[in-house]
Amino acid sequence: MAAALVTEFGRLFEPWLPQRGSYDEWFHSIRLDDTRRIKGLLDRGFDPATIEPERFDSGLIVALRHKSAKVFHLLLSTPGVDIDARSRNGDTALMIAALQSDTAAALALIDKGAQINRPGWTALHYAAASGNAAIIRRLLDEAAFIDAESPNRTTPLMMAARAGHTEAVMLLIDEGADIALKNELGLTAVDFARAQGHGELASRIEMLLRQRQRASEVPDLRYLLRFPANGTVRVPSLRWPATNIASHLMKLQRTCSV
Repeated sequence: MAAALVTEFGRLFEPWLPQRGSYDEWFHSIRLDDTRRIKGLLDRGFDPATIEPERFDSGLIVALRHKSAKVFHLLLSTPGVDIDARSRNGDTALMIAALQSDTAAALALIDKGAQINRPGWTALHYAAASGNAAIIRRLLDEAAFIDAESPNRTTPLMMAARAGHTEAVMLLIDEGADIALKNELGLTAVDFARAQGHGELASRIEMLLRQRQRASEVPDLRYLLRFPANGTVRVPSLRWPATNIASHLMKLQRTCSV
C-alpha cells in the first residue's frame, strides 16, 4: 500500500521534476558552454534553477567553475535563476567569480543585484584572496564590509596578505581596513604575510600599522586653528599653546613619515 502511494505521488509530480536525460544534458551543456542546447532545454520548460547533486551548485556556479562564459551570461539573463543560490559549502556565484578573478562575471552579478554582505566568508574575502583590485573596488563601492570576519575571524586584508597581493593589501588599507585585527589564532595580516614568505610585504604592513598607531596619539591639530594666537587649547589631557602650532605640525609630519 505504502509503495503504491509513493509511486502514485511520483507520477503526480513527474511533470515538474527534471527528467534524468534532460538533467544530465543540462549540466553537460553548461560545462561545454553550449548555449544552443541550453536554449533548447529552456524552450522545452527545463527549470533554470535546477541544482546539481554533488556540490549543490546552481547552473550559474557550474558555468563559472568551467569557464563557460557564454552560458553564464545566458543564464544570468534568464528569468527564474537565483543569482544568490548557495552551494553546499555556502559559496555563491559572486564569491566564485571573485575567487576566480573573473572581473566581467563578478561585475555583471553585482549589476544584477547579487548579495554583497553576508555572515561568514564573503565575496570580498575571495576577491582579496585572488588579488583582483577591480572587484575589490567595486565591492567596496557597493558598501562591502571591509573588515568582514570569516567563521575563524579572518578578514579580507589577511587573505590578501597571505597571498602576497601587494596592490590588494594597499587598496584595502587605503580604504580603511583595520591592520591590527587578529583572527581566532591571534594572527594579524602581518603574520599571514610573513608565514607565507612575503617578508617585504609584511614589513610594509607593519610600518603602516605603526604609523596609524602613532598618528592616533597626536591630537587633531585642526582644533588649534579655532583659538586666538595667544590663546591656549586643551586636547584630551594635554595643554598646548596655540602659538606653537608649527612645531606640532612638524612633529605630526615626522611621525607619519616613519
